[in-house]
Amino acid sequence: MATIEQYEKLTVRERMQRYFSEEIKKKKVSELDRNLTSISEICREYQVSRTSVSRWVNKYSRMRQKKQKQVVEAKSDTRKIGQLKDEVHELEHIVGQKQLKIDFLEKMIEIAEQEYGVDIKKKFSSKLSIGTGTIVKNTAKK
Repeated sequence: MATIEQYEKLTVRERMQRYFSEEIKKKKVSELDRNLTSISEICREYQVSRTSVSRWVNKYSRMRQKKQKQVVEAKSDTRKIGQLKDEVHELEHIVGQKQLKIDFLEKMIEIAEQEYGVDIKKKFSSKLSIGTGTIVKNTAKK
């Protein structure tokens, strides 16, 4: 099997006279079916046209023979989706911990209110204490 460097040194005529075995074609199409490589990577690696690779896919692809559609997404998208799922899971865990802490503190306040007979929680309907009103600036011009 020739290396990439050897393929790069080939002339156009030499590239046109090459022959790829069915084994290589099937292997590369199988990699395409499993999303391990892309058509562009194969074209670049073997100095072969997209048309040729498309012919290989039409001839050797199991997905194509079963008339199934293949979902193609970039590897970076797959990785990003996985990272986002991990992040969502972590954030859900943090929210759960925070909710437990809130529930615990509310219960402690409730117990303290019962124990000491003091209203610890501020009521929303209570009046504002002195000095908590709005500040009005004097904007009169001279």
